[in-house]
Amino acid sequence: MASDNLAFALGEWHPPGSSRSVTSGLVEAGDRLVASDETGAELAGGSLSTIDISARVGRVPRRVTFPDGSLFETDDNEAIDRFLSRKGRAGAGIVHRLERFHPRLIAFVAATILLGTLIYRYALPALVEVAVVVTPPILPRIMSATTLETMDRTLLGESKLDEARRGRIVDGFRRIASVSAAGRVAYTLNFREGGPIGPNAFALPDGTLILTDELVELAGDDTEMIVGVLAHEIGHVEHKHSLRQIYRAAGVAALIMLIAGDIGSGAEDVLVEGGGLLALSYSRAAEAEADRHSVELMMKAGLDPTAIARFFELLEAKLDDHSETSIFSTHPGTPERHKAILDLIAELRKG
Repeated sequence: MASDNLAFALGEWHPPGSSRSVTSGLVEAGDRLVASDETGAELAGGSLSTIDISARVGRVPRRVTFPDGSLFETDDNEAIDRFLSRKGRAGAGIVHRLERFHPRLIAFVAATILLGTLIYRYALPALVEVAVVVTPPILPRIMSATTLETMDRTLLGESKLDEARRGRIVDGFRRIASVSAAGRVAYTLNFREGGPIGPNAFALPDGTLILTDELVELAGDDTEMIVGVLAHEIGHVEHKHSLRQIYRAAGVAALIMLIAGDIGSGAEDVLVEGGGLLALSYSRAAEAEADRHSVELMMKAGLDPTAIARFFELLEAKLDDHSETSIFSTHPGTPERHKAILDLIAELRKG
């Protein structure tokens, strides 16, 4: 008899190098672990330190390898775990814990995604509107000064436009700025060489507008077209689009960090920098609103309201921009904007 102790796990014992199996039990005999047959005779055994016991992986049967090469196999994983626990050895491994992936975790992840979506869809816009209302005037000025300084240092160059061309644009700009809601003193126009951003015009939250040489060159002799583009940028400022974008980007970054926890300083830097870049783009609704503002401002100033529409025609002709709106677009498609502007002008002229 190997031991008078009862087997704590039942299974099959396989002699070394053989597929033959013998019904057996695993018995703890003092400081030894023994595989014994149905009569209690020892088939194999050894001290625990000389025996290899496979880690638990789901419901895969455990394998106990004895020093002589024989193998005991059992599907009573709980009995093996209890034995190892009594001996002070680690229980289930990481693979088994992963295998025990509980369905409740799926529900938790789904709930987290749903909560994040609701916050992004409803709570964040409300918080952004509150932030815009309570923002003191000094803050957009600081944001804008910092942004322009950074862009001057990294992207933009000194304008090379001649004084006569620049003067005609400034005259038109003053004309539309003077009829805007905030008045002429609320806006400053800056000329820059666009470098990598090319033909472009954009507005910072405090009313600082930047117009690149490349856009002026693209427009040719059509100064009124450039003024129409600047009227569009004034629309972004008056509707506080860029300020909303900055707060929205910051809110999205905060939401990600809230859900993901400590994602590391590198990832946080990416979110902050990405938020700054996002602030330079606008949603489709904001672009359409600024387009309408351009038309209304140009009409109010006694200028041609189709100027901004001509700009989109130019984009289609010279830059082959015929992109249509898609659900992934942050801007409306150029042909769609062109048509919407002409429809608006026709409607306003009827009224």
